[in-house]
Amino acid sequence: MEIKLAKTAGFCFGVNRAVSTLEKESENKSISTLGPIIHNDIVVGDLKKRGVGVIDDISALPKGNALAIRAHGVGKQTMDLVEKSGIECIDLTCPYVKKIHNIVYKHSNEGYKIVIVGNKNHPEVMGINGWCENNAIIALDISDISGKIECGDKICLVCQTTMDRNTFETISSHIKGICSDALVFDTICSATNERQSEAAEIAKDVQLMLVIGDPHSSNTGKLTGICKKYCHNTFQIENFEDFPQNIYIPKIIGITAGASTPPGIIKEVIDKMVENINGAESFAQEFEEYEKSLITLNTRDVVKGTVMSVSEKGISVNLGYKSDGFVPAAEVTDDPSADITKMYSEGDEVEVFVVRVNDVDGEVTLSMKKIEMMKGVKEIEEAFESKEILTGKVIQAVNGGVIVSAKGTRVFVPASQASDRFLQNLESIVGDEVAFRIIDIRKMRGRNKVIGSVKNVLLEQKAALAESFWADIEVGKEYKGIVKSLTKFGAFADIGGVDGLIHISQLSWSKIKHPSEVVNVGDEVSVYVLEFDKETGKVSLGFKKAEDNPWVKVENELKVDDVIDVKIVRIVPFGAFAEIYPGVDGLIHISQVADKRIGKVEDELTVGQHVQAKVVEIDLEKQKIGLSIRALIAPAKEEAEEVAPEAVAEEVAPEAVAEEVAPEAVAEEVAPEAVAEEVAPETVAEEVAPEAVAEEVAPETVAEEVAAPEASEE
Repeated sequence: MEIKLAKTAGFCFGVNRAVSTLEKESENKSISTLGPIIHNDIVVGDLKKRGVGVIDDISALPKGNALAIRAHGVGKQTMDLVEKSGIECIDLTCPYVKKIHNIVYKHSNEGYKIVIVGNKNHPEVMGINGWCENNAIIALDISDISGKIECGDKICLVCQTTMDRNTFETISSHIKGICSDALVFDTICSATNERQSEAAEIAKDVQLMLVIGDPHSSNTGKLTGICKKYCHNTFQIENFEDFPQNIYIPKIIGITAGASTPPGIIKEVIDKMVENINGAESFAQEFEEYEKSLITLNTRDVVKGTVMSVSEKGISVNLGYKSDGFVPAAEVTDDPSADITKMYSEGDEVEVFVVRVNDVDGEVTLSMKKIEMMKGVKEIEEAFESKEILTGKVIQAVNGGVIVSAKGTRVFVPASQASDRFLQNLESIVGDEVAFRIIDIRKMRGRNKVIGSVKNVLLEQKAALAESFWADIEVGKEYKGIVKSLTKFGAFADIGGVDGLIHISQLSWSKIKHPSEVVNVGDEVSVYVLEFDKETGKVSLGFKKAEDNPWVKVENELKVDDVIDVKIVRIVPFGAFAEIYPGVDGLIHISQVADKRIGKVEDELTVGQHVQAKVVEIDLEKQKIGLSIRALIAPAKEEAEEVAPEAVAEEVAPEAVAEEVAPEAVAEEVAPEAVAEEVAPETVAEEVAPEAVAEEVAPETVAEEVAAPEASEE
């Protein structure tokens, strides 16, 4: 007799995790599960003997007991209540189920209509529905969604993890026919899928098929249904006592078991068959091999497992071993800045290296880094031989250089090789993605020390770019550049293998004290060539744009006689400079500061003061503008002084003239006694002849002397 045993028979990793956790935790505390931990009365009964009770409602939780959430999971409202109550909670929700919770919660909040392919009375489906406020459409048949979905609806479809694939694909195809852009998530557990596929293949080749599992187990029931399609003699049994009596025992028997069926029950069935059925020894031997596959794990093994949980401390992985494995955060990746909680999720399949197996403590220490390193060693060696350019991330600055992580290997790059220019602070490039070449591999203390160079690659790249650059350069050509460094006199920008200088005078139309007022290292800039010298390799770059020239604004907007608001920015002995536009100043000459003669400009104006001034001159060619405050202070008076007759009359009133040339004054000036004393009468007569006096104070002369206001001021 030949017996075919499914390799996937028995506990899935989610059930194994839940049961083993409860067995371990129950040694130190009293626990109650919210509903049966799994659908298997034998397992639930065994846990009860260990002090693990079952409650149907949180309110029934015995005081002091921890609450365990079963593998099927619960709704958000229940989880919120547990968190709010402060109850110690052991969440044993299967990671595959929890992934469905996340999908449903996210898309429900985004306005999607949720459809769950599953049994509405199954605790897993009830829990999933609780993450969309129990508003999901639950379907086991197309008729369950009839009239509930319309074209244009935003649909998100998920599936009970233990659902058979045929039902899922039938319903999902129907929904896509209605809503072509529906989001469909195939959430059938990979273990369930494999179990169902394997059961179908075995059922096709046998004459009797046994499915071991609890009668309440959904996935066991589905296995039975699948097997019956291919083998009429399919029987679902909970234990050997359920084995059908008085039936013909064929030559080929197939056996599988549900995900909630523990190895102990399978073994019990096998033992009984060995005792009662001739030829079953081969089956017993096959089961022993299956059982060994669950517990054989050795140091340095490379195995695959499923992520059960992720935290900042590390990752728990189910390996099918009696204890879960743990990958410390330091063994996940070389990058200390990486957030491993975003790199991996529950349910992800991963490959790990077994660092240590401690059967006494039940600890299995794993590493992901070593897997990457093992894979990368050969690639690194080949890259060294071929001088291939690799890429990696700078993860750490160390004494004398930096560490670059590439292909799971830590590559040391000396400070002199970390860049094509001197780096005063190596920390500045930590986190950067860099291209490098392996320049040496040394054996040190039994390990390979890999040395790389970023500089070599940069210089080669720059040489190639520079050759192309110098072949095409011309005055006026525009380039995109990256600011590499700043100096007092300007900024250097890499414009494609060549560094060009943007002089400080070219950075802004306004006056600046330092280039950092306009650009910073790392900025992308648009520049154009002002001049270049291929022999010296020097390139002068322009940054200012002609359209930004403030003198263009002056030409378009400003004209003589305009009255404008200005700000005093500088005072000099001959006047004051006032800002008209940023980058454009006008001069208020000392003679135009006030309507009177002043000794110092500071007596009338201060730096920072805002005043109104009149534009009296614009010289675009010399870029000079003349301003006047005086022209606004007394324009009416000045105009009147120039042309009004009464003003002139007032200025030259008879009494004023009389005062100026009063006869007595003249008489005094030429008094006979004085003349007599000084000179002879005839001489006096000559000196003060009437015609001479008339000439000296002739009315027309007086009129000329005081005619113009300017002359009067003079």
